[in-house]
Amino acid sequence: MMGPVLAACLLIILSTAWISQANGATCKKDGGVCTCNDQTKNVDCSSKGLTAIPSNIPVETTELRLNFNSLSKLSPTAFHGLNKLTYLDLNYNELQTLPAGVFDELKNLENLRIQQNQLTSLPPRVFDKLTKITYLDLNDNKLQSLPHGVFDKLTNLKELWLRNNQLRRVPEGAFDFLSSLSDVTLQSNPWDCSCNDILYLRDWINDNKDKVTGAQDAACGDQQSKAVLEITEEEAAEDCVYPNTTTAIPTTIITTLASSNDDDIPELPVPQENFQKFLGYQEPDHLPTQPQCLMSISGYLGLMMFFVLISAAILYVIHFLKKA
Repeated sequence: MMGPVLAACLLIILSTAWISQANGATCKKDGGVCTCNDQTKNVDCSSKGLTAIPSNIPVETTELRLNFNSLSKLSPTAFHGLNKLTYLDLNYNELQTLPAGVFDELKNLENLRIQQNQLTSLPPRVFDKLTKITYLDLNDNKLQSLPHGVFDKLTNLKELWLRNNQLRRVPEGAFDFLSSLSDVTLQSNPWDCSCNDILYLRDWINDNKDKVTGAQDAACGDQQSKAVLEITEEEAAEDCVYPNTTTAIPTTIITTLASSNDDDIPELPVPQENFQKFLGYQEPDHLPTQPQCLMSISGYLGLMMFFVLISAAILYVIHFLKKA
C-alpha cells in the first residue's frame, strides 16, 4: 500500500517546488540575478543592467547593493518589508527623482548612497524616518534646491556629501539640527552670492570650518571665483526669489484673466505625457529587465516540467490501482 502514499508525497513536493518557482527568485542559487550571502545577510545586485528592483529580496537582508545599474525611478514601495536594512547602495544609476515615502520603512538604515545619479530635487521629509542614519551621499547629482527641513530629523548623521550639484542656496537653518555632523562637502556648486540668504551658509561654514571638507572651495557662481566665506553683507544685498519659491499672482493678472472672453484666450498645446496622465495612463513602476525575462522563461519551463511530472505520477497511481 506504499505506492499511493509515495505518489501523494511526490505530488505535494512537486506542488511546493512549482509554487516557489512561480513566486520568482532574487538570489542566484534560486535562479535569480543577485548574489546572496545567508551568513552576512548581504544581497549584491550591482552591475546587472537592472531597470527595476528585483522582487522577493529576502526580508532578513541587512546590506543591499544596487549600484551600477540603469534604475531611472523607484516605486514608493520599493523597499517595503526590508526594515532590517542598515546599508543601501544606489550609486551610479539614472534616478531622476525619489518618490515620497520611499525610505519610510528603513528605520534601521545607517548608510545611504545615492551618488552619481540624475536627481534634480528631493521630496519634502524624504529622510525623516532615517533617524539612525550616519552616512548620506548625494554627491554628483543635479540638485538645484533642498526642501526646508530636509535634514532636521537626522540627528545621528556624521557624514553628508553634497559636492558637485547645482545648488545655489540652502534653506535657512538647513544644518542646524545635525548635532553629530563631523564631515560635509559643499564644493562644486554654483552658490548664488548676490542674494542675502547666502549669509546663513557663509556663517555656518565659518562656524564649522573643521567639519567642512575644503571650506574655502565652496565658491560662488559657475566660475567659482570667490569663496562663500568671503562674501560681505554689501555683496549679498538682494532679496532673491527662486523659481521653486511660491509667489502670489498679481491681482491685476487675475482680474484680466477673469474678464477675458473665451475667444481671446489662446489655445495652449498640451504635452503628450500630460495628456496621457489626464486620461489616467501611467507607466508601470517596474519594467521587466533581461534577467527578469529569463526568470520568467525559467518559470514557464518549471511549469511545463511540473505538468510532465504530475502526469507521470497520475499514470503511476492508475497503473498501481489496476494491478491491485
